Amino acid sequence: MLDVPRELVHHVAGLLRADRRRRGTRRGTRALTCWYHALLVLVWYRKREDLTLLAAGFGVSRATAYRYRDEVTALLAATAPDLHDALRRVAEDGWSHVILDGKVFTTDRCAQTTTSVKGKTIDAWYSGKHRDFGGNIQAIMRPDGLPIWTAPVSPGHLHDLTVAHDHDVLAALYWAASQLDLPTLADSGYEGAGRGVHTPVKQPTDGSALAIDNRAYNLLLRSMRCRGERGFALLTTRWHALQHTTASPTRIGDFVKAALALTHFEHRYLPIPC
Repeated sequence: MLDVPRELVHHVAGLLRADRRRRGTRRGTRALTCWYHALLVLVWYRKREDLTLLAAGFGVSRATAYRYRDEVTALLAATAPDLHDALRRVAEDGWSHVILDGKVFTTDRCAQTTTSVKGKTIDAWYSGKHRDFGGNIQAIMRPDGLPIWTAPVSPGHLHDLTVAHDHDVLAALYWAASQLDLPTLADSGYEGAGRGVHTPVKQPTDGSALAIDNRAYNLLLRSMRCRGERGFALLTTRWHALQHTTASPTRIGDFVKAALALTHFEHRYLPIPC
């Protein structure tokens, strides 16, 4: 049993069918039909099954299973919305704000190195904060916790604010705040992001207590932002393949975008409880 809506399998199979027609693939020349091709990949995303065993269960080779997974991932990632379009849709739906957050998706150890700001050679994909290897993904969530957009992957050693700058996320959020009246709430890791991106007021460095108005502001901000924390949890608990990947970390962004597309389609049939 695969606990996803049957309509989702039909949707992915329809994407594959259209892609095969575009490629000019002749009927009967592929190892699996579009339906079973979609089912194989959805089982991997949902349960993170070993692809070698999964391939044997579907009667195809290990190499074919990997190729089929990559085909579906590319098709789903291509359906992900543009950031500006996603923000417009949120504003049109009447939501008051969006939530910005980042997460390091873990992967196997990588040998790629880079130079830190202090001039030292470090592991590019190692996150000192999380003490693990992975890729940094930035996401925008609706106030109810549904993620609406995810950025391409960046090496895990980079700070959330740096990654948001590198992918022009902050520029789009400035535009949303000024043109759509759609401010952004974020955690203290984005301090100094700019106007329109609201972050908590930090404790004074001299150890004194925050002023009462600043404490009230932080309380209100955290109470409104807390549901956005569910965005990444929704992706990783629903699609177990995102919990840890053995593929190249540069592929993480595509996997997350594909899972986002699956979540959006599935949300029509399994709404997120408030």
